[in-house]
Amino acid sequence: MSAVITAEGLTMRFRRPVKRPGLAGSLKHLVHPEYTWATAVADVNLSIEPGESVAYVGPNGAGKSTTIKLLCGILIPSAGRVEVCGLQPHRNRQRNAANISVVFGQRTQLWWDIPVIESLRLLGDIYSVPATEYQRNLTEMVDVLDLAPLLPVPVRQLSLGQRMRCDLAAALIHSPRVLFLDEPTIGLDVAVKAKLRELVGRMVRERGLTLMLTSHDVGDIEQLCPRLVMLDAGRVVYDGRYAELSRRFAWETKITASSAVPLDGHPELAVAQIPGVTRTDRPDGTTLRVWFDNRVATCGTVVAGIVDQFRISDLAVDEGAAEDVIRRLYSGDLEYSTEEPA
Repeated sequence: MSAVITAEGLTMRFRRPVKRPGLAGSLKHLVHPEYTWATAVADVNLSIEPGESVAYVGPNGAGKSTTIKLLCGILIPSAGRVEVCGLQPHRNRQRNAANISVVFGQRTQLWWDIPVIESLRLLGDIYSVPATEYQRNLTEMVDVLDLAPLLPVPVRQLSLGQRMRCDLAAALIHSPRVLFLDEPTIGLDVAVKAKLRELVGRMVRERGLTLMLTSHDVGDIEQLCPRLVMLDAGRVVYDGRYAELSRRFAWETKITASSAVPLDGHPELAVAQIPGVTRTDRPDGTTLRVWFDNRVATCGTVVAGIVDQFRISDLAVDEGAAEDVIRRLYSGDLEYSTEEPA
């Protein structure tokens, strides 16, 4: 089965003006303009199969939205090759648009001053959706997303959560093969998020919809996307299963020992005898928290070292979670390494 989305060496560079502050800087730029080049996406390789759900994550400015725009044909790549459903998006924009749909969390494709149902009808006409298919899709969206009370309401009168439900219906009304979701649940309450995730997951399972999701909400990623692609500074730093993320990047494991009393009476010396420790903490004087690098030492070795040096009443191991890895990626302190855990 051929891939729905293929990118090889995909690169996007922008030319940015360099302008000094003040009137003098503006005049100088007008006479002798200066520019600098910025790389938003650098040598990205992707292959996404039909019916696959992929989370595309990274900190702000990493190049996520730029990649989505390249796949939609909005931008022309500076280098590399990209295909969506066998088409080059920027060369076949109209045919590509019939195969895909996009939902941006802070933008809408609905017409602001007319009722929601009229926007959906217009989109059905624009995409030349057969009447029976349109009615089937509309009935399903109204049922799953509880849209019946919203259909006669002008879009400008909808709340953010209501508008997002209608936007998702608009994105799926023409039965696209690929759905791009860019921060779809930003600002939504828990109930609305659950409905959106339920519908998208159902479309992936029952219709074979291919999903590419960018989100800062770990709940979206956990519930919808078994595969995760991490982007940092425009480059792919991880492409694999979400379940494997913590094993690959959560290098630091924490062990908490309760009622830890050093056998020789000197806690600092006792801690120094434990192999592989990177840092320690004794928040209340009795609890001992130890962190170690699992690429250097095994959990069993560290536990044995604690038991050899301390008398304890209880012990707990926290191996780190994928959510912590993503949080560190967004904060810019995630360490990349090809070394495997011990």
